[in-house]
Amino acid sequence: MSKQENKGTIQSLRGMKDIVNEESTLFTYFVDNASAIAKKYGFSYMETPILEETALFKRSVGESSDIVNKEMYNFTDKGEHEVCLRPEGTAGVVRHFVEKKLDRAGGTQRWYYYGPMFRYERPQKGRLREFHQFGCEVFGIDSVYEDANIIMMIKDILDFFKIGFKLQLNSLGDLNCMPQYKENLVQHLTGFKDELCEDCQKRITTNPIRVLDCKNESCQAKLVNAPKITHNLCESCNTDFEKLKEILEFNGVEFEVDTNLVRGLDYYSKTAFEFVSNEIGAQSAIAGGGRYDRLVEFLGGRPTPGIGFAIGIERLLELVKMQESKEDIVYIGALDEASLNTVLKTANSKRKTTKTIIEYTPRGFGKHFKLAEKSGANIVALIGEKELLEQTIYVKNIETREEKTIKIEEF
Repeated sequence: MSKQENKGTIQSLRGMKDIVNEESTLFTYFVDNASAIAKKYGFSYMETPILEETALFKRSVGESSDIVNKEMYNFTDKGEHEVCLRPEGTAGVVRHFVEKKLDRAGGTQRWYYYGPMFRYERPQKGRLREFHQFGCEVFGIDSVYEDANIIMMIKDILDFFKIGFKLQLNSLGDLNCMPQYKENLVQHLTGFKDELCEDCQKRITTNPIRVLDCKNESCQAKLVNAPKITHNLCESCNTDFEKLKEILEFNGVEFEVDTNLVRGLDYYSKTAFEFVSNEIGAQSAIAGGGRYDRLVEFLGGRPTPGIGFAIGIERLLELVKMQESKEDIVYIGALDEASLNTVLKTANSKRKTTKTIIEYTPRGFGKHFKLAEKSGANIVALIGEKELLEQTIYVKNIETREEKTIKIEEF
């Protein structure tokens, strides 16, 4: 090993972190329970590659988006292919849908997924360069009732984890009304173009509705009198939007209309929504999505209605309040060397029904109980010379203080 290679320790890259200990417990708790809710709504699990062609995201997310312009981890691989680490989940799912010719098969597809995404941006609380999303995508349903169904599913997930939120709602129109609205917006923005930030000045040409989404407070102050898309919807889009609000109200889902909500991706049309929370500092989005009826077509498929959402897992982990577990955790240990084989056999049998931790080093009672408490177990089970002879096991519940010696078969 060279002197250069031996210098210091190697640390994780900026904006990348390990998920271990309490955080990993919360992570798996969230994924397991969010997945269970998705399954109840008829979704099945799928996983797409982390590495995709760069063109996939340029055509779907949009070349005018910040993700494509500033944040993608893209490079040329050894086969001279332009590839990138996926910055979001929807595009890969749609690519699969088209690649497998499911756009030609008709019917409905419902998938959920979770996994790492990558964006090169300034790391901050709840926002990393490698982050994880839980998302769902639906294809083949052109109904505002499905929009409401998706929103209610996210509400169920957030309610399960006892996370407070506010739902923001908007409609982005479709090909019948969006072009005229963009024209009106550009006309309005051009009047004070020089007063906008550099990014917004570019967006006026590339994708003017993204100006509405600018986080610059100075820009937001100048947008107060900008034309609103909800005032420019065609009859069909307006009917759908009013129906969506009616369905949510009927089902007791509170919301507010935010006419500046456009989401950060170019593929959305009609329904757009975000769930925001004040519990992580400034009001920030913890989940969001919308309808993307033209995205399958953008990626070479037949026109197919679609809608989906994504939840940023890291943002939620500090808000997730784990519900009190009623499940037992058993700690099994040996009091002497001769009992180890029986301890191992008993543990393997017990863990078919109960989470079981085994300690291989023979120890005394006191040491076993200290290790059991440290491991989070609530039941201690020990076998020694006497128990081995009688084929029994000593069992104590740490919480109730109840203790007994029973037959191993009964245990």
